[in-house]
Amino acid sequence: MCESCGCGVVELHERVLADNDAAALHNRAHFDAAKVRCVNLMGSPGSGKTALLEATAGRRRIAAISGDLATDNDAARLRARGIPSASITTGSACHLDATMVHHALDHLPWQEAEILFVENVGNLVCPAVYDLGQHLNVVALSVTEGDDKPLKYPVMFRVADLVVLTKIDLLPVLPQVSVDRIRDALDQVMPSPRMIAVSALTGAEIDQWLSALGASAQGFSGVGLRSR
Repeated sequence: MCESCGCGVVELHERVLADNDAAALHNRAHFDAAKVRCVNLMGSPGSGKTALLEATAGRRRIAAISGDLATDNDAARLRARGIPSASITTGSACHLDATMVHHALDHLPWQEAEILFVENVGNLVCPAVYDLGQHLNVVALSVTEGDDKPLKYPVMFRVADLVVLTKIDLLPVLPQVSVDRIRDALDQVMPSPRMIAVSALTGAEIDQWLSALGASAQGFSGVGLRSR
């Protein structure tokens, strides 16, 4: 290892990612064989990921794996809404990896679902790097986070197939937040900008989210609002 530049650390990180990619390929083979679509749902703590899945309960046949640092609160919430859910408690890890997801599959009747959601650890950085075997990436972005997050955390939004702007019922009390600025920011960082805006609390535009899920077998092409 080169003590001055730390290249050994880089090589170790590359090996970790290579091992993860192999495990992700294995997961994806399981999902494909069962004809279950896997969606990696990412976003900050409090962005509304769990609420979005709660709003989906009973309207799509889904299952979920919920990652959190210290509790199984999110998985318990989803189970209370009738969504088969397993929890991954990561301790200090800021993301899920493919091996964690593989182990969680043993504790969940995921094969009975149309869509398996992996509710990733709340973070706008680390989860974007790790392939879990998912077919699609969705980022939940709350209006309460402001309108500059896509520009501040471009890697997360660069890998997103769809951004769900959540908590739009709060826009009347957030005059400083501009949906147009969010769209403009997504235009700058997403290769194919796609966004839908919803409120899990009021149900506003949840049908658009459900339509997106219905189209997910072909990806999210043509779904949602193009910024331009």
